[in-house]
Amino acid sequence: MKRLTIAAACAALPATSAFAEDAALPPAEGILQWTPAQAAVGYRNMEKIYPVRVLKRGPTVRPLPVAAEQIEPKFDYQGKSYDVAGWMASLNVSGVLVLKDGQIVLEKYGLGRGPQDRWTSFSVAKSVTSTLVGAAIRDGKIKSLSDPVTDYIPELKGSGYDGVTVRHLITMSSGVKWNEDYTDPNSDVAQAGLTVLEPGVNPIVSYMRRLPREQPAGTFVYKTGETDLAGILVSNAVGKPIGDYLSEKIWAPYGMEQDAVWMLDPGGHERGGCCMSMTLRDYARIGQFILGGGMIDGKPVVPDGWTAEATSALLPTGDPGEGYGYFWWTKDDGSYAAVGIFGQAIITYPKENLIIAINSAWPRAGSPELYAERDAFIQAVRAATK
Repeated sequence: MKRLTIAAACAALPATSAFAEDAALPPAEGILQWTPAQAAVGYRNMEKIYPVRVLKRGPTVRPLPVAAEQIEPKFDYQGKSYDVAGWMASLNVSGVLVLKDGQIVLEKYGLGRGPQDRWTSFSVAKSVTSTLVGAAIRDGKIKSLSDPVTDYIPELKGSGYDGVTVRHLITMSSGVKWNEDYTDPNSDVAQAGLTVLEPGVNPIVSYMRRLPREQPAGTFVYKTGETDLAGILVSNAVGKPIGDYLSEKIWAPYGMEQDAVWMLDPGGHERGGCCMSMTLRDYARIGQFILGGGMIDGKPVVPDGWTAEATSALLPTGDPGEGYGYFWWTKDDGSYAAVGIFGQAIITYPKENLIIAINSAWPRAGSPELYAERDAFIQAVRAATK
C-alpha cells in the first residue's frame, strides 16, 4: 500500500502564531522528520501547531460498554514473545482499543497519552471523507457517483479532470498524471496545495487543474491530492465546510465523546485526505458506525448498501490479496481498513463483529516490517476474541 505520502502534503503548512514559539511542541515544518518523541507530543497537539476546524460533538455520548472479560493477547514474532505492553513499546503505540460485539475487550494507552487525548489520523481521514460523499448523495446534494467531477468543482473544467466522475475520484482511478514520491521535494504530493496560486481558487484545485491526463480513467493509482479534491467537492455540494457537515451528519448525532479537529490547508479548507484528530474511543466509534451500515438510531446517513460497497474490493491495487474501495483498503480475509501513516488504523473484521483501533508514533512512516509486526498483533487479537 502506498500510504507514505499524505504527511508530505501537510509538511509545509504554517504554524498558528499563538503557539509557534512553544518549545515543547515540534516544528510545523518537517512533520515527516519528527522524532518519535516529537511525534508523541505533536500528534496529540495538532491544533496547537496547525490551523484547524473544530468538529462539534453533540449533547449525548454513545456508550462503549466494557465487557466483563478482557482479552490479554500474546504472540511470538520473529523469535520474540510479546504481550500487549511489550508490543506497544516495540511499535511506539499510543493507544489500542478493541471492540468485540460492540463492547470494549481491550483498551490500553502509552506514550503519555490518556483516554481524553486526541491523536491525528493522517490518511484515516480519507475514509471519513468518502463517507461524507455518501451522505451528500443521500441528502440529494450529489446526484450520482456517475456525475462529472466538474459539475461540483467547475474550476476543473478544461483540465485532465474532464470526463472524470465522482466514482473515479473516490476510487483514485481518474487517470490524471501524478507523482506520489514523498522523498522528492518537487513531486506533486510535496507541492500540491501548499501555496495560494490563484486568489479566490482553492490551492489544491489550482494545482490539480494543471495536471495532464496520463491514461483513461478506471485504473487505481494512489493520489493523495484527489482525496483533498473529494473534500472540496463535498463542501461545494453541500454549501458548507466539510467539517461542519461531518459534525451535523455524524459527529454530533452519533454521539462522539469529544470535539475533534481537522487540519486546514492554506486556503482555509479541511484536508480531505489528512489529519483529523480525535480520541481513541471516537476512532472506534467511526468503525462501529461503518460496521453498522451508516445508521444512527435506525435512520440511514448514507444510501442503502453504501458502506458494504465502499468497503469492497472495487479495484485491485497491484498488491496480492488487496483491493481498494471508496478510500478504504480491503483484504481477501474479509477485513477492511482505514489506514494512516506512522501507525494509524481502524481495522474491521465484519463477520467477526470485531473492530481494532490503533494509534502510533512509528519511527518511520511505514515499512513492510512495521506492517507485519502490527498484523501479528492483530491476528493475536482475533485469536483471543474467538
